[in-house]
Amino acid sequence: MIIGDDRVRVIKNIEKAVAKGDWSAKVEVGDPVLSLDERKNLVNNFWAEQSTFKGKTNDKLGHLLFNTLTRILTSDTTFTGLENLNNLPDGGAIITANHFNQIDSLPIKHLANKTHHHLAIAIEDTNLKLPGILSYLMNYVGTIPLIKSPSYIGTEFPKHLHDELAKNNWVLIFPEQEMWWNYRKPRKLQRGAYYFAAQQNVPIVSTFVEIQEKDKLEKDHPNFYQTKYIVHVLPTIYPDVKLSANENSKKMLAQDYQQKVKAFEEAYHRQLDPTFTPWDIAGWRYDYQNSKTKK
Repeated sequence: MIIGDDRVRVIKNIEKAVAKGDWSAKVEVGDPVLSLDERKNLVNNFWAEQSTFKGKTNDKLGHLLFNTLTRILTSDTTFTGLENLNNLPDGGAIITANHFNQIDSLPIKHLANKTHHHLAIAIEDTNLKLPGILSYLMNYVGTIPLIKSPSYIGTEFPKHLHDELAKNNWVLIFPEQEMWWNYRKPRKLQRGAYYFAAQQNVPIVSTFVEIQEKDKLEKDHPNFYQTKYIVHVLPTIYPDVKLSANENSKKMLAQDYQQKVKAFEEAYHRQLDPTFTPWDIAGWRYDYQNSKTKK
């Protein structure tokens, strides 16, 4: 499934970001653009609605829709490394994954369902304003919106995160931050997820999602193949009680990045090379697109 127009333009933005070494660059086109005050109002209204009858009703419907989409759209998703969860202690955890499309939380939701865990998802605040069904899902599937302001990150976000973890839930955080559509390679990680894990004294459930191409082309998109996912569950990462949250965040980030790189290299049988190539975008019929451009 392809969501969003101008996929080739987005790919070109990815190529430019790789050339600059800007691994958390925003590459999507047409995303909502809001001022800081607008984003604060948006998130305040989001939290205010959660306790209302409308909010609670939509939350139930949203979770039902989310589970239905998960069953339908990830029915052919497979998993490796599930044994790495065997000794995971009871309680909440932060789960990390590579961020490669608008519904890449679905294979992680499938994993959570498979292992009997409820999943909450940390999202960028502007995602609450995405068009159509995406906006509904962002508002009513147990998301935790994040405003990129020091006061919110330092006080409000940890409170909401703690509430989810206290319910023994998993919280999905994408440490690559920005979504790079169908980008296969692991990117440099940001420290937030690991700092919060150390601060809350919960483990990191480390994953890497491999994107495989199917033989069938996407409907109405002749230059893209359909894709499917393999979720690689990697060794769980624990904070060291002897270290500060800041020290832990650096150590845990380094371990998670190394694990994701190793998983990438073993899955695709190639070494991680930061240079951009058309292969980096799963499902892209680059030769077909080039032939159209030359005509």
